[in-house]
Amino acid sequence: MPSPFPGMDPWLEDPAIFPDLHDSLIFLIKKSLNSQLPAGYYATTKTIVWVTDDQRRDADVSAFTARPRGGVAVAPLPGYVDLGEELDFVEEGYVEVRHKDTDRLVTAVEVLSPANKATGAGRVAYLEKQREFVRGGVHLLEIDLLRGGRHTTAIPPARLGRLAEGRFPYHIALTWQGRPHGVAIRFGDRLPTMAVPLDPGVRPATVDLQAALAEAYEAGSYGRRIDYSKPCTPPLSPDDQAWADGILRARTPTDLHGEK
Repeated sequence: MPSPFPGMDPWLEDPAIFPDLHDSLIFLIKKSLNSQLPAGYYATTKTIVWVTDDQRRDADVSAFTARPRGGVAVAPLPGYVDLGEELDFVEEGYVEVRHKDTDRLVTAVEVLSPANKATGAGRVAYLEKQREFVRGGVHLLEIDLLRGGRHTTAIPPARLGRLAEGRFPYHIALTWQGRPHGVAIRFGDRLPTMAVPLDPGVRPATVDLQAALAEAYEAGSYGRRIDYSKPCTPPLSPDDQAWADGILRARTPTDLHGEK
């Protein structure tokens, strides 16, 4: 069953659902890019890990070694890093487009998470990575489908507000050749098809974000999990709730309470 909403579904922002949606979108964006990238380029998923004391490691070399009772540490296996048993860690994926011959990073695609927009290690790690991309001349596509949290993408909020000419809950920022461009998305707007720039003289790839969202919704069986008769998290304003209610009234009572 597809989402009842023509664009982003605000019920998908729920903390119990969005992490799964985030991972699905990353996978589907990678899949879409690899189906169309020209010869010499490929898309891959990169995972970073941050921990509560702001340490960060690449996921392929991070591990936690067991410590037996008595406090004696077990020697780590070759290639593993002992970060200690007391550290909480978070893994998060994003998409990289690289040039095959040199493995050079050309473009990064990020779907922002709640941790990226909240005060803490996740935001610190994200902003550090964002600066590295921009300073290194890497194109950066940032997709923000979360109403909560602080502004985080590379485009300044004031500039995005001028582009939007009004209130908007979601947006996309594309930093291309060091210059940020923005797309504001209102409730009811179809998510756009975005250019994914490559090298000068090479035609950009594209990603249909609405198609990716629709596929992720179906694959995640969110229609079975979401009870649309209950308020979404975070809650909508009265005007936005009235808009959502108008859409949801077209659904059956069974649909509104989730499929059984």
